[in-house]
Amino acid sequence: MSNNHNHIHQSSSLSSGSNVSSTKNFRTVFILNFAFTLFEIAGGIFTNSIAIISDALHDLGDSISIGLAWFLEKYSHKKRDNKYTYGYGRFSLLGALINAVVLVVGSTFVLANAIPRIIHPQETNAKGMIIFAVVGVLVNGAAVIKLKNEDSMNAKVLMLHLLEDVLGWIAILAVAITLLFYPMYILDAILSIVITFYILFNVIMNLRKTISLFLQATPEHINIEDIDRKLISIDKVISSHHTHVWSLDGANHILTTHLIVNKSTTRDEIVKIKLKCKQLFEDLKLTHLTIEIELEDETCLMTDNHH
Repeated sequence: MSNNHNHIHQSSSLSSGSNVSSTKNFRTVFILNFAFTLFEIAGGIFTNSIAIISDALHDLGDSISIGLAWFLEKYSHKKRDNKYTYGYGRFSLLGALINAVVLVVGSTFVLANAIPRIIHPQETNAKGMIIFAVVGVLVNGAAVIKLKNEDSMNAKVLMLHLLEDVLGWIAILAVAITLLFYPMYILDAILSIVITFYILFNVIMNLRKTISLFLQATPEHINIEDIDRKLISIDKVISSHHTHVWSLDGANHILTTHLIVNKSTTRDEIVKIKLKCKQLFEDLKLTHLTIEIELEDETCLMTDNHH
């Protein structure tokens, strides 16, 4: 019996309905964020608040990134072709990478402007800050709700940034209320720096995850040894090797493996092995499951350095 190369198509989570919903959510978030950024820039100048101006510059970078992410998210749902045989899902991941880089650059710029105000605090309009903070919480909160059920790394990175914005505006609101009673204007600059460092920390953590996905690392929640144990527990399967799992976009994964089966295994039994594999890994969100079946007296065509 010759090698059986079996390719099982799992039901992809990127259905046409969810695709439309996903791109609509990105569009809504972009419109909300860009409109609010313009409002925020005017508010920062009006209140003379470096915390608000810093957040406005941060949101301007976010708007550019969200616009790009919206385009790439829509582009990522194109059907596969001869050039991109796995489809365009990784373009969504590209949006997450660019978004993270933009935020690192923007945060550095914010710090350069906020630190001098620690030395020379400037008076701010506390009442105006309260108004803008309330609007900021509502707008960014609505954007977070729009993205909370999205699975792609692109959407997760954006939602995290927007959630940080909500927390930042809550902090600005608290500082503004404090300034109404105690004119400690240095709090504005301190808050700006604290928010920026918090954002930087989380962006760098997500950037590390995104780069890991680009380099085709095994997704963090998947254990290869556990997968191999499940594979060899299947009746007629003697062992497994060349087991690989990588992710298209952080949400949809690909698994390939070689299974050595008893040389007496029949065609019907091979079909059952394939179906059992599909059942075992339904919870992994696999868009592609490829299994190479080898009889125990066959020689694997792949060399050891491909493990």
